[in-house]
Amino acid sequence: MVDKQLLHIVVGGELSDVAGVEFRDLSKVEFVGAYPSYEEAHKAWKAKAQATVDNAHARYFIIHAHKLLDPSEG
Repeated sequence: MVDKQLLHIVVGGELSDVAGVEFRDLSKVEFVGAYPSYEEAHKAWKAKAQATVDNAHARYFIIHAHKLLDPSEG
């Protein structure tokens, strides 16, 4: 049996406020990539987060896009 395809998207950029999740400029949000597993997405997220550690406003996120595409997945 083949596992169901999952889609995880990693994006990030500078936030307007470090306490929130609103980006300062949506035109500058970086698309890091799309990944078939959480583990692969986490590796990409961690690399970007570590590379921007000196910028307090920089944040990267893993979006579980498969849950948006099929909400019945839970």
